[in-house]
Amino acid sequence: QVQLVESGGGLVQAGGSLRLSCAASGRSFSSTTMGWFRQAPGKEREFVGGISWIGIPYYADSVKGRFTISRDNAKNTVYLQMNSLKPEDTAVYYCASSPRYEVTTRDNEYDYWGQGTQVTVSS
Repeated sequence: QVQLVESGGGLVQAGGSLRLSCAASGRSFSSTTMGWFRQAPGKEREFVGGISWIGIPYYADSVKGRFTISRDNAKNTVYLQMNSLKPEDTAVYYCASSPRYEVTTRDNEYDYWGQGTQVTVSS
């Protein structure tokens, strides 16, 4: 069993920054690929980015250059640094864990999910 707990969401003005954290427990974190997804009201959940167990990040085109994913294996935590936020980034953000060695954009390849944290970007 893996537990994932996100934190760091909130309300921010366009152009601002937020850092989300996802604390993991239960599975050997250092050998787990972690992903970030988001879901806006009325829209399907979409891949934001991820980081492999050896620390290689991969980003969706919509966030490339603005978002940065990192991990601290000593703290069993993965981070999503979001800069230059736009109103269209407003969504509930979820972290997820995958047993794959590489980042995958498919949500059905992640077997554990956090509860989500709301990010709202005002214009």
